[in-house]
Amino acid sequence: MSQSNEKVMSAPEAIRQFVNDGDELIIGNYTLGACAELVYEVVRQKKKNLTVYSQSGIFDVEVMVAGGTVGRLVTTYTLRSGGKSGGSAVERALQAGTLELEDYTNYNYNARLMAGMHGFSFMQVFEGVMATDLFKVRGFMGDDKYRVIDCPYTGKKILTVPALNPDVCIIHVQRADKFGNAQYWGAMGSVAAAALASKRIIISCEEIVEHDVIQSSPHHTIIPGFRADAVIEIPWGSHPTEVLGYYNQDRLAYGLFQGAAASEKGMQAWMDEWVYGCPDRSAYINHYVKQFGAEFLENLRAKTFFSSPVNYGSAFTSSWKFDGTERGMGLTLEELETIMQERGLFHDC
Repeated sequence: MSQSNEKVMSAPEAIRQFVNDGDELIIGNYTLGACAELVYEVVRQKKKNLTVYSQSGIFDVEVMVAGGTVGRLVTTYTLRSGGKSGGSAVERALQAGTLELEDYTNYNYNARLMAGMHGFSFMQVFEGVMATDLFKVRGFMGDDKYRVIDCPYTGKKILTVPALNPDVCIIHVQRADKFGNAQYWGAMGSVAAAALASKRIIISCEEIVEHDVIQSSPHHTIIPGFRADAVIEIPWGSHPTEVLGYYNQDRLAYGLFQGAAASEKGMQAWMDEWVYGCPDRSAYINHYVKQFGAEFLENLRAKTFFSSPVNYGSAFTSSWKFDGTERGMGLTLEELETIMQERGLFHDC
């Protein structure tokens, strides 16, 4: 795990520094644990003409579209409560012609991220999608949405999608250290790939912990510190969605949002109250407590349910003892080099 420069800053600082008008921005979280406060801050700063990528456009995409930040959307699913007749910010923007949309399957969307994460220029996907409108109907990507090429080994026609390398990823995780080593657990989806395929990564987390906490459970680290650009501690930073191990989805708050989003007037009122009217997450939570009470919020906190610990211990951490001798032969490095020279085995590079 990486331990280098400290990356701690505030959400306004991170969004101001790393999100630019016209960027390709990917929302890293998938269906739960949304990076709500980072989304709100993008909207507060009135970023413009973003191409937004989201595998699961729940309330976060609706907020960004309602805030006027999104010009193009690439997704596999967007909630759009009530469909074309029910109304949502995304549906209204599509009907008004202010939003362009490109639609993929979950598999094809993830294939693009996998290609981008590994440095490939494209990824092969299953040909069955060619029988659907996902392949036949092209939006702003045109011919670059899918391409059919000849397999260099078999000559067979194969279907491909282009690699995806967004300018910036915004993502919420359970915990990170001050160097940006970020840990996440639960339903993974495209979370790790979305971050690692991106050029810049802004991480919000429920808590910033000491580096030795990160070291003690390396299997949870999905973003190494050297790839992180910013890390921000934001308790309740995903509310009203859930964060495994910290709090449940707030069905009351979620329901109020869905009701408000059904009309443009209702959505604007909701935005004025919960996004523009709350300059940061602390103000947002204080407002929530005033509206619904601290007890209601506290009831969402997760009860403790630990996994079994994993033993990362070993007999020793180095082949060399503290006295400078090698464990197997009991020789110092100088003695070992002398023997190798005598036998013609030593090559000084």
